[in-house]
Amino acid sequence: VQLQASGGGLVQAGGSLRLSCTASIRTSSRFIMGWFRQAPGKEREFVSAYKWDGGSTYYADSVKGRFTIARDNAKNTVYLQMNSLKAEDTAVYYCAADSGLISSSIRYEAHYDYWGQGTQVTVSS
Repeated sequence: VQLQASGGGLVQAGGSLRLSCTASIRTSSRFIMGWFRQAPGKEREFVSAYKWDGGSTYYADSVKGRFTIARDNAKNTVYLQMNSLKAEDTAVYYCAADSGLISSSIRYEAHYDYWGQGTQVTVSS
């Protein structure tokens, strides 16, 4: 599985960006796609995930209410709409995917087998 991420850029605080991640295969009902991010000098952290089976969504507390994850099944794509961006959202954002993850594993990067290239998001204050 190859993942293609796009949509990063430079935006002022309070602005919005939308990230996209497209999988190279047709997604199954067990598919999960998520986003992680890594700021300079920090460990990579979970941001959000979408579980194909049932459409469950997951968010880190730090982005809840500001970020929205959604899918386009026909395009094997998941989107991360990021609103009210803050300087602390500045990071390289990585798309990840796997299948069959249980809910308790979704927030942990070690459980994802497939990763896309990172896309830089920079929020100026």
